[in-house]
Amino acid sequence: MSTTLVPRFAGLLDAARAVQPRTVALRRQVHRHPEQGLDLPATQAAVLAALADLPLKITRGERSSAVVAVLEGGKPGPTVLLRGDMDALPLQEDTGLDYASEVDGTMHACGHDTHVAMLASAARLLCERRAELAGQVVFMFQPGEEGQHGARYMLEEGLLDAAGPRVEKALAIHITSTLRSGVITCRPGPIMASADTFHVTVTGRGGHGGMPHDAIDPVPPTAAMVGALQTMVARRVSVHEPAVVTIAHLVAGTTTNIIPETALLEGTIRTLSEATRTLVHKEVRQVCEHVAAAHGCTAAVEVVPGYPVTVNDDTVGAHVLDLAAEAIGASWSEPMLDPLMGAEDFSYVLEQVPGAMAFLGACPPDVDLAVAEANHSNRVLFDDAAMEHGVVLYTAFALDALS
Repeated sequence: MSTTLVPRFAGLLDAARAVQPRTVALRRQVHRHPEQGLDLPATQAAVLAALADLPLKITRGERSSAVVAVLEGGKPGPTVLLRGDMDALPLQEDTGLDYASEVDGTMHACGHDTHVAMLASAARLLCERRAELAGQVVFMFQPGEEGQHGARYMLEEGLLDAAGPRVEKALAIHITSTLRSGVITCRPGPIMASADTFHVTVTGRGGHGGMPHDAIDPVPPTAAMVGALQTMVARRVSVHEPAVVTIAHLVAGTTTNIIPETALLEGTIRTLSEATRTLVHKEVRQVCEHVAAAHGCTAAVEVVPGYPVTVNDDTVGAHVLDLAAEAIGASWSEPMLDPLMGAEDFSYVLEQVPGAMAFLGACPPDVDLAVAEANHSNRVLFDDAAMEHGVVLYTAFALDALS
C-alpha cells in the first residue's frame, strides 16, 4: 500500500492569495494616510479594524501607538513573535500612484505600509489554523522604527512576555524595491549595521578674513578632519571588519570676510560588530580632538548611539531560507551574500531573542532592476503581488515553530 505525503505547508500560498484583496486594501489605506514617529493614531486604528474579527488578545502601547496582538494556540507550547513596523518618512511622494499619500511631506517610502498589511493577513491565516498551533504567536505592530527606537519602547513595556510564556523566536520581514518581486533573502549573523551619529564643534577665535594671524581659524582643522577620519578607517579598522564614517554636514561662518569662532561637523558611523563600533567611537573622538589641537583650536565631540547591529541567529537565519523554499518554492529563496549598512531597531529584539530579519523583493515586474528606485526614494514603487510571499513566510515561520 502506498502512502502519499502531503507537504506541511500545502495550501498556504493559495490561502495568502485568497486574502490578498484584504492585504492590498489595508496597504493602500495606510499608504494614503501615512504618519511619522511614535504617535500613529490613524494607522493604529486601521490595524485594530483589520484585526477586530479575529480571536486575538490585543493591547495598545502606553507611550506610543504600538499594537500587540496575541494568538493562543490550541495546545500549550512556546511563543514566537512576528513583527511589522508602521511608520512613514518625512518625504513628499512623487510616484503618481492613484493611492499616493494624501499627507503633505509624509510618505511610506520604506514600505512599512506593506509590512502592516502582510502581518495583519498572516494573523488571519494563523487564526484560521489556531487548532494546529502548540503555543502562542505575538504580532508586533511597531511605530517609530525610523529613528525613534519604537522597538525599545515596546520591549520596555513587556512585549516579550505579552503572551505569558516568554518569546523564544522572532521574525521580521522588510520589503525592498531593488530585488526581484517575491524573492526572499536572508543570512545568518550580522545583516544590518549599527547606526550612530557624531557631532563635532571646533572652536577657535574669530577675526577679520584679511588678517587670519590675529584670529584662530576653526575652518582648516574642520576641513582636515574630513580626510583624517577616512584615513582613520583605512588605517585603524581591520579590512575584515566593515566600517563606514560619513561626514554629511559641515557648517561654518556667515559671510566672506569674517573668520568664524566655531565650525560644525556632523556625520554617521556604521559598523557590523560591537567591537568595531566601540573602536570607531574612540578613534573619532581622538582624531577630531587632536586635529583641532594641532591647529590651536579645541573640539567638543559628541557621539550619539543609535541602533545596535542587527544580528540574525545563525540557526534561525539559515532556517528562514529553508522555510521560504519549502513554503513558496526553491526559486524564491536566495541567500543574502552581504549585510546592508542600513540600520534597524529590530536589532533590540534580536539582542534578546533568537530570530531573524529577512528581506522580501518587490520590484514591479515592468521596472528594470538596474534602475529601480530604492527604498527611501520619493518615487519608490513596491509590487503588491510580492506581499503574498511575505504573508506565507510569516505564517510558515509560526507554523514551523509551533507544530
